[in-house]
Amino acid sequence: MTGRLPGPGPPLLDWRDARHWSWTPKPCRYCGKATQLRDSKRSPAHKVCAEAALRQQTADAADAYENDRLA
Repeated sequence: MTGRLPGPGPPLLDWRDARHWSWTPKPCRYCGKATQLRDSKRSPAHKVCAEAALRQQTADAADAYENDRLA
């Protein structure tokens, strides 16, 4: 990663679906703190953590594209 953190933006994911909820708290895959939320692959993830990771991945991909580092 470039270390460049993009600023907050609009919500990227729709978390209103009941499939994003679990009665069993588990550690967030990004920060490790307990969450009852699940991402689209049913992995434990806070909404803000998942969206920050997605923004970072997007920024990294754009940076790689701009600098011809795509594999």
